[in-house]
Amino acid sequence: MVMTSLAQRWAQLRRDPRVVWAAYLLLALLLIALPFVTDWVAGRAWVRIAAFALLYVMLALGLNIVVGYAGLLDLGYVAFFAVGAYLYALLASPHFNIHLPFWALLPACAVIACVFGVLLGAPTLRLRGDYLAIVTLGFGEIIRIFLVNLNAPVNITNGPQGVNLIDPIHVGGWSLAQPHAFLGLAFPAVYNYYYLFLALTLAVIFVSMRLEDSRIGRAWVAIREDEVAAAATGIDTRNMKLLAFAMGASFGGVSGGLFAGFQGFVSPESFTLIESIMILCMVVLGGMGHIPGVVLGAILLVVLPEALRYLGPLQQALFGRVLADPADLRLLVFGLALILVMLLRPSGLWPSPVRRRELAAEGDIARQEQASVYDAAR
Repeated sequence: MVMTSLAQRWAQLRRDPRVVWAAYLLLALLLIALPFVTDWVAGRAWVRIAAFALLYVMLALGLNIVVGYAGLLDLGYVAFFAVGAYLYALLASPHFNIHLPFWALLPACAVIACVFGVLLGAPTLRLRGDYLAIVTLGFGEIIRIFLVNLNAPVNITNGPQGVNLIDPIHVGGWSLAQPHAFLGLAFPAVYNYYYLFLALTLAVIFVSMRLEDSRIGRAWVAIREDEVAAAATGIDTRNMKLLAFAMGASFGGVSGGLFAGFQGFVSPESFTLIESIMILCMVVLGGMGHIPGVVLGAILLVVLPEALRYLGPLQQALFGRVLADPADLRLLVFGLALILVMLLRPSGLWPSPVRRRELAAEGDIARQEQASVYDAAR
């Protein structure tokens, strides 16, 4: 009875608008103060990691549109990330001696990546499942190989050496690569990038939420559940699938442009297949089709590998020497953690309520079938 009353009280609090707005205000204050707290507790390197986590949140939300909403398995999503990064690098560096402003480059990255998304989606409209995964995987590898080899006979991408000396991001005449002071507080360069990425991440989350609640989002979910039934109800599955590829790719292009401006250097090694797999893991681990879950998965898969770097000093402190290579041990622990989560929480760490009910119903059906088979065997 006590647990039931507590659950009812918690449900009432969650529906109270004042509690909801107070929670949002607290979260906003935490996000604003995060660079200062992180710098004080763990060092400025972790502020940079937090900025990268926001980049990957945008990437994961873009892939969530394709995989989580529309149910299209895309293993080449990093290609759109690469397109945005290289477009920004080539048009804001001495490579072509073109230095376009940030406000023009970022929309261009989104548009060009969107075009590439349509180019990928158009030939794959009839493919599903494993076949679609293989085609998208090949598309991602083709883009990376083009980036490596487009340095002859005309040097477009500078080949495997990549493009460097990329212009830092300027917003309103302010260079984010320079420290600034505001209200008596010092804001180093990495803080400036963090706040820009935070603002754009919140914008991407807002767009994703609006898409989820729209007719387009419901059409994507219908295609994910049963494409034939969706087509029978009058949904234009062709255009909806193309729109999913285009929208997801545009988020990847924006993230790529921000990555290039943040790093000041891009090369093909940053856009390998393992990056696509990691972004897909963020979506699946957090909870496909659920925005808070995807955000959680992206943050965990960026922060966890970096935190596991401390396994080397930990071994030194405990045993007086390093027993296992920290890099190998870090990947081993990371892989085991992914396996355990998928075994114990197949719907993700923070699944959507709909997905949780679907998996529960599937589990009940499977148990009933096993019981009937067992009774028949007896």
